[in-house]
Amino acid sequence: MDIKLPHLGEGSDSGVVVSILVQPGDVLSPGQTIIELESGKAVAPIPTEQGGKVASIRVKVGDKIGAGAVILSLEGGAGAPAVEAPKAAAKTAAPAAPVPVDSKPETEEPADYDGPMAPPCSPSIRKLSRELGLDLRKIKGSELGGRIVMGDLKGYIQRLERALAQAKAAAATPAGGTTARKPAISIDFAQWGPIIKRPMSMLRQTIAQRMLESTSTVPQVTQFDEADITSLEALRKKHAAAYEARGTRLTLTSFVLKALVSTLKKHPIFNASIDDTTNEIVNKAYHHIGLAVDTENGLMVPVIRNVDHRTLLELSQDIATVAAKARDRKLTLDDMKGGTFTVSNQGGIGGGHFTPIINLPEVAILGLGRSALKPAIREGKVEARLLMPVAVTYDHRLIDGGSAARFITDLSAAITAFTDNDVKL
Repeated sequence: MDIKLPHLGEGSDSGVVVSILVQPGDVLSPGQTIIELESGKAVAPIPTEQGGKVASIRVKVGDKIGAGAVILSLEGGAGAPAVEAPKAAAKTAAPAAPVPVDSKPETEEPADYDGPMAPPCSPSIRKLSRELGLDLRKIKGSELGGRIVMGDLKGYIQRLERALAQAKAAAATPAGGTTARKPAISIDFAQWGPIIKRPMSMLRQTIAQRMLESTSTVPQVTQFDEADITSLEALRKKHAAAYEARGTRLTLTSFVLKALVSTLKKHPIFNASIDDTTNEIVNKAYHHIGLAVDTENGLMVPVIRNVDHRTLLELSQDIATVAAKARDRKLTLDDMKGGTFTVSNQGGIGGGHFTPIINLPEVAILGLGRSALKPAIREGKVEARLLMPVAVTYDHRLIDGGSAARFITDLSAAITAFTDNDVKL
């Protein structure tokens, strides 16, 4: 019996094997993790659905594999022929073009059932598929023996809708138009001096693709301001010891998240998304905030759930937890999904104002720079005040300049409005 890589979810059906946790001769139990796969920005554990004794390992560390690729074989079954993964590139070689591991279109999953008749399912599923004109043999059944259930049918229809939307988008781009990307050109940089080549990691490729997608499909505008955090910093220092006694650090980011979520409730359009397939605005009643974390491997954006229901202490603990998981590459795909708004705080690194790029499918992102003492006029007198650069990049398809100006003004005011009662434990 061959154990294959299952479908991991939309946009995550391939990855690079980063570790193999079993070896030939091991006896596996259903649900036991057999490999770890780097897919997108996360390292995901891949379990086996079947138990048995490992006869052979069909992949190696560094292989890029896709859904349907054989990971290992268990004793007791002939199994299907393995899908050979492309060999990892040598460290000194230029990155090779991606080798497809599954040439089937997204709408045609490899079905477990390949008999002459339609696969097993209930009469209601069979009736519905006839009414919709669907070929059940093209639908992968998730139940025992390849039996198709309603969830399989819905998933297949969703994939058909996505394929149609992609086809419409491709058809809308004029041939030879300005929106088409020019083919890549290989340049021999060695003709001008010594060079070192190394493969671009899966994470860096994902970041590059998403940044390109965001900037090329969304008209983005950035609104700037400065928030006076002189009093807030005094509050933070006053209560820092009490928070440290509870095992966490009270940081400026904790305050910003609290101020942000109250501002998002006043300006809910910044917590929305655009459904490009239906031309609808999706307003979200929840507030899951992504936090951009700078790691040695690249930028990662874990999500803190239900920020509006978290206290300053809980947020301080959450921030420390997700940052540690990001730097240790312990984030799962679910840890980085479902965000409604993202915060990128570069204050600890340096620099002032910058223009962060929207994290699709969100419609806005907040950028924070390093605070600095600057002269400011208060009540007719010049004082030294601690000012923090604030920048909000927004999707101009949905948000207008006036709305952005009001949002950043209210946010800056909320950041400066904290009192002792808001902070003390």
